[in-house]
Amino acid sequence: MKKKPVQRVKHVPQRTCVGCREVLPKRQMVRVVRTAEGVQVDPTGKLAGRGAYLHDRRECWVRGLRGALANALKAELSAEDRVQLENFINTLPAETNKVSHVNE
Repeated sequence: MKKKPVQRVKHVPQRTCVGCREVLPKRQMVRVVRTAEGVQVDPTGKLAGRGAYLHDRRECWVRGLRGALANALKAELSAEDRVQLENFINTLPAETNKVSHVNE
């Protein structure tokens, strides 16, 4: 009698949004990285440097800019960094209305 081959479950890296503290798969988040040149958005997720993750929702970015992002990156955000990140926030889609589920 033959044994069935064991199917391996692929590991999916999880990351926490610094804006809302929700844990999601890494690929669903946007990485912000601190480099020698300053803070920048890392669309590839592969730049060298200390990184932090945020959803692609404006509310998480606004919350993150209040201090959580600087804390996660262990650096103070300069005025240039803030302007660059705020420009990125403006490219994010507008918020959609959340549907609340009511028990019927």
